[in-house]
Amino acid sequence: MGMKVLGVGMVALLAVLAQPVLADEATTNMEILIQKVKADKKLLVAANMGLTDAEGKAFWPIYDAYQKDLQAINERLANAIKAYADALAAGPLSNETAKKLFNEAVAAEDSEVKLKQSYLPKLEKAVSSAKAVRYLQIETKIRAAVRYELAGAIPLVE
Repeated sequence: MGMKVLGVGMVALLAVLAQPVLADEATTNMEILIQKVKADKKLLVAANMGLTDAEGKAFWPIYDAYQKDLQAINERLANAIKAYADALAAGPLSNETAKKLFNEAVAAEDSEVKLKQSYLPKLEKAVSSAKAVRYLQIETKIRAAVRYELAGAIPLVE
């Protein structure tokens, strides 16, 4: 079963994320878009999970908790990207700054992997292992699309 097409809100967020990292005027619009994307993301997950009513009652509270925990990782990554943008605006990155920012980005990725690992048993209590893994695959695909856009917008270290 292929994943359904990303919603309009998700595409809009990806377009905003593709703008240069230093664009401060997008902050308010970004917050509005994030709320829209959260709703679209939930619809995308629902359309691809094939949950029964009983599974849905058990799954959605876990989904909401996962999103809340994921938000902390998103904020950590956003702070690292902002620090990188600020450092770039100040001039070429020192070796020390480059290494520090790299380590922070990798630590955020590590946190995300650990989060997925910690949620698999919780999800398996609500749905089958196959559906639990499907959900985590959907999350991974959505995040890969966002990361792809971010990668295109973030300049390489000089």
